[in-house]
Amino acid sequence: MEKATFGSGCFWCTEAMFQRLKGVSNVKSGYTGGNLVNPTYKDICSGQSGHAEVIQFEFDPSIISFDELLEVFWNTHDPTTLNRQGNDVGSQYRSAIFYHNEKQKELAEAYKMKLDESDIWNDPIVTEISPLGVFYPAEVDHDDYYNQNRSQPYCNFVVAPKVEKFKMVFSDKLA
Repeated sequence: MEKATFGSGCFWCTEAMFQRLKGVSNVKSGYTGGNLVNPTYKDICSGQSGHAEVIQFEFDPSIISFDELLEVFWNTHDPTTLNRQGNDVGSQYRSAIFYHNEKQKELAEAYKMKLDESDIWNDPIVTEISPLGVFYPAEVDHDDYYNQNRSQPYCNFVVAPKVEKFKMVFSDKLA
């Protein structure tokens, strides 16, 4: 098993998608990329900690490759909006790949370059590609958030449509 850490806006959305992939397990919401030790959700929401909301997970590369995970990452959020995904605004919602080794860094940078050259988006990709520092797990009430809180308005109006689109686009990769 290998690990990956991605930030693509609200971690409730990102978790809800990645936990449905074949070969992915132990998806955990958390925080990384900032300067505050042991941040809380309140700290992150203040925008002062420097951390991003991320998910960290294990994956079996014999079932799903890091390149396939990057494909899901790039196609499930807008990597051209700085510090924002939809109505979620702030540096904690930035697009980011926190790599665990040089191979992940190389693959992420190559994929980003290929996308930039393709002109798929009108604006440049602003996704941060940085080494993983300390990963701080989020509070337990964020675990499996969408699955446990589907009737909550944010889940109903924001997460659910993303998950449904994700399931249609990546049906061949679902567990």
